[in-house]
Amino acid sequence: MDFVNDFFIQYGYWGMAIASFLAGTFFPFSSETVMAVLLLTTGMDPVMTVASGTIGNVAGSMVNYYVGSFASVQTISKWFKIDQKRLDTAQRYVRRHGSWMGFFAFIPILGTAISIALGILRANIWGTLISTFIGKCLRYVVVAYLVLAVTH
Repeated sequence: MDFVNDFFIQYGYWGMAIASFLAGTFFPFSSETVMAVLLLTTGMDPVMTVASGTIGNVAGSMVNYYVGSFASVQTISKWFKIDQKRLDTAQRYVRRHGSWMGFFAFIPILGTAISIALGILRANIWGTLISTFIGKCLRYVVVAYLVLAVTH
């Protein structure tokens, strides 16, 4: 894991954005760990770190949205190893609550299913983008606050 963290540290805010983008898509990756390492070892500005992480993570979720809007449910389940039951659950919630379910796209594993379900159901793109941004930004603010509170 040190090699991976070293890579992202080398690229600073861009590294944070890339790590967050990967974590926002269907790749199993922890951008929170990268954020903690960056904040603890480089002295990067917490606000800029949160901003670059949020932008990257939202972009990753929007990739999921577009995958959902173009691929069939069976293809998504098979290719991305998302359990059909989890995807069905996400679709039920999205049908009930609409694009504002994007707020919960920060939840590990389930968040990917939510953002894909938003695409499958062609939820309002602006509502999805805004709600996803709010949820992911708040998550990174909490992570940054906890990391800095523990170290100071």
